[in-house]
Amino acid sequence: MAALIESSQTPRIIMIGAHPDDCELKAGGTAAKWAAVGCAVKFLSMTGGDNGHPANAGGALQQRRREEAEESRRRLGIEECEVLENHGGELVPTIEARREVVRRIRDWKADVVITHRPNDYHPDHRYTSMLVQDSAYMVTVPFFASASAALDRNPVFVYFEDGFQRPNPIRPDIVVAIDDVFERKLASLDAHVSQMYEWMPFMLSRSNGSPVNPPDGPEARHEWLAKIWFSSPPSPAVCEGLRKWYGPAAESVKRSEAFEICEYGRQPDEREIRRLFPFLPVESAP
Repeated sequence: MAALIESSQTPRIIMIGAHPDDCELKAGGTAAKWAAVGCAVKFLSMTGGDNGHPANAGGALQQRRREEAEESRRRLGIEECEVLENHGGELVPTIEARREVVRRIRDWKADVVITHRPNDYHPDHRYTSMLVQDSAYMVTVPFFASASAALDRNPVFVYFEDGFQRPNPIRPDIVVAIDDVFERKLASLDAHVSQMYEWMPFMLSRSNGSPVNPPDGPEARHEWLAKIWFSSPPSPAVCEGLRKWYGPAAESVKRSEAFEICEYGRQPDEREIRRLFPFLPVESAP
């Protein structure tokens, strides 16, 4: 693991997901690695996820999901999580929602902002992406949402990995090996009981046409989560990205998280990427 970087250069990261478990699913391993080297990481959920359950909804579910998010934060070791009160399934890219995103990015003094790509199956994911993209310029504009001070320097905006192919598949500009923190990532997902063991089996049962029941016991449940969410092999493009960043050591990597640099915001060169992702190998692979 990379040595702790100087405090004056320590990156600050905000991940903005649509729902309280999105950041963990997409980048929980990388978040844990950032936290381990002293970086300040925040998870922001644009909705309370108050419609994502087969039997419960509304304020009680939102409060439950907020408590799950806090436990997940604790298990990952990141600094902060926040769940906004927008209703799940109803997020729209309003001006007020844009102000909310701009304020959170500014208040966190983010160096890196990570969110969904705009081509995604879920409207909350798509509109979260749109809101973050629309904020990428506005965070530096002094008189927009002026109650919070504009940033002096634009952050690097980055997309989570996904499997969608149209209009284009993800370009894995950065790939992080997470074998050493994968169990911590599973533990963070395990904290989202309402989603992993109640909502997801319900949706899988509807998709499969037959009941799906999670196993009992923490070890069996971790194995089940890994099988359900992370059994697909990495794409050839992700494998190529691993070789770029890890060289021959990439061949032994089993788990990874990939990211695409958004063309909005600051455009980092390789040196800056290594500063922002300080757990990557120090030197480029030949």
